[in-house]
Amino acid sequence: MSVWIAVIATGLGCYALKLGGLVTPRRMLDDPRVRRFTELVPVALLTALIAVQALSDGRTLEFDAARLSGLGAAMAALLLRAPFLVVLVVAAGVAAGLRLLGL
Repeated sequence: MSVWIAVIATGLGCYALKLGGLVTPRRMLDDPRVRRFTELVPVALLTALIAVQALSDGRTLEFDAARLSGLGAAMAALLLRAPFLVVLVVAAGVAAGLRLLGL
């Protein structure tokens, strides 16, 4: 039963968040500080997600050569302006190849 409570609470929270965006006054959204905040938050959240996924295993930091090499390959592909799908395939391929070799 507690799973359903979590599902319902999450659904209500998502709805409230959407509703908050709709009822926020326009003058508040036009404020340069709010605009700057909304531009930077997604970048910070994605960076944190990448760092956690690339450098942790459970609750510990783990500097895995395959993961870090995959991350480096993804960065190189991004610098070469590769499409997002190509970036994902390159990163996964490098990490999988190094794991296959036992590194």
